[in-house]
Amino acid sequence: MFTGIVEELGSVAGIEEQDDAIRLTLRGPLVVSDAGHGDSIAVNGCCLTVTDQDADTFTVDVMKESLDKTSLGALAVGDPVNLERAMRADGRFGGHVVQGHVDGTGTIASRTASEHWEVVAVAYPRELGRYLVPKGSVTIDGTSLTVVDVDDETFTISLIPTTLAATTLGTKQPGDPVNLEVDVLAKYVERLLASGRATEGEPRS
Repeated sequence: MFTGIVEELGSVAGIEEQDDAIRLTLRGPLVVSDAGHGDSIAVNGCCLTVTDQDADTFTVDVMKESLDKTSLGALAVGDPVNLERAMRADGRFGGHVVQGHVDGTGTIASRTASEHWEVVAVAYPRELGRYLVPKGSVTIDGTSLTVVDVDDETFTISLIPTTLAATTLGTKQPGDPVNLEVDVLAKYVERLLASGRATEGEPRS
């Protein structure tokens, strides 16, 4: 589990193309400082498993399912990436519950700068719209954020200078893809309500 508080702005150090997968080598001295084989690190919000590491970099395998459902396949060597280690049981919970399971990809639709913050609109897949509510939580490229407003095609977020400087969202431009993970609590509530409706007509024993 993660919290959506990006620990390090890393970068892509290498990409090895495979038949139906890619092997990424990522530079992130902080997150790799205590990483071991098999540990989980979120890369742009996608939970991946460390298969090798040294003092500055770690390697992960990205299978076809992840390439199909995330923006990781669009990465190039040198691109920045948001990195977060899995949360320790005694860690500070600074964001919201983030699984590192990307629900879909969105697209940066627009950016509107002001003196002290920036409003970013993100176009989202239609099937995710029911999970997006004003003041609710959403994860964009692994960053825990609060939804400002939602319409039928886009939702907006406000980014403070720290977020702009410490994550990939500071440099994403209109048209760039982003990984989206909606609030898992909303998905559980939806599932429970659907199960309740399905059993309302069943006879009681």
